[in-house]
Amino acid sequence: MNYYFAPMEGITGWVYRQAFHRYFGPADEYFTPFLSPGADRCFTSRELNQVLPENNEGMETVPQLMTRNSEDFIWAARELQKMGYQQVNLNLGCPSGTVTAKGKGSGFLAYPEELDRFLDAVFGSLDMQISIKTRIGKDDPAEFERLLEIFNRYPICRLIIHPRIRQEFYKGTPHMDVFAEAVRESRNPLCYNGDLFTLEDCRQFQKAFPQVDAVMLGRGLLADPFLLSKLRKEEDAEAEEDRNRREAEKKEILAQFLADLCAGYQETMSGERNVLFKLKELWSYLICLFEDGEKYGKKIRKSQSLQEYSLWTERLLAERPLRKG
Repeated sequence: MNYYFAPMEGITGWVYRQAFHRYFGPADEYFTPFLSPGADRCFTSRELNQVLPENNEGMETVPQLMTRNSEDFIWAARELQKMGYQQVNLNLGCPSGTVTAKGKGSGFLAYPEELDRFLDAVFGSLDMQISIKTRIGKDDPAEFERLLEIFNRYPICRLIIHPRIRQEFYKGTPHMDVFAEAVRESRNPLCYNGDLFTLEDCRQFQKAFPQVDAVMLGRGLLADPFLLSKLRKEEDAEAEEDRNRREAEKKEILAQFLADLCAGYQETMSGERNVLFKLKELWSYLICLFEDGEKYGKKIRKSQSLQEYSLWTERLLAERPLRKG
């Protein structure tokens, strides 16, 4: 099984990816938060930092692009190819209202004929791998039948499907019947994305769809960065004494990761307030790793300085056990 790290805007930037890769990786592929190429034909400094080769050294990184203009996509893909990238990813999944109002992300799915023309231009112009991360429609799961017909016309190196429509955002149950349809009918290799949070979730998916050889993990890896090692080592089969030993080791790894991440943010961001905001954003997921950690999570969220933040993270690591399973 191949494990891909999903792009999470605002969290999985290059500083985070470097630290994760160092302590918990490797993921088979890391997808960058989306870049939005436009008619000005330049990347912003923030976007450029995401894809600079020196910021992605040793990682299989896939830049993600979000646009509904084929010429802008082609320009950006060629620039990334010059940097050494052999694959780019098209974002057809973002459900944000500010994005979809412009017909981008999952909003592009509402215009299948235009999407078909876009893909025809892109695949006819580029000599590199192109993957697509998509939802199953904008307003109705029934839209996916038409979308899959379009996707099947092109040599997509990997079709990554999050089986929800745009209107559902991340709520409700994924439409696994629609994903099953894709497994039956897709002419391109598939990757599943959506609600894989635990080792058991991943096992159940593999049991249900043994023919699918890739999954994309996002919120699950943010909440439990040890999930990759669990998947690869069958860690939950360890004896009790081994689990106790491993918990102490995990907490030490986690402490080092958090210190490294904080230092990385301090080097690349201006002001303690901005660094603190980035760290708190991650903890909205990471707190799930601890049993009865909510009180500490509130203290972390209310921290007004890095010193106060460090005090409460240290207390959490010292005083609360990791959640089993």
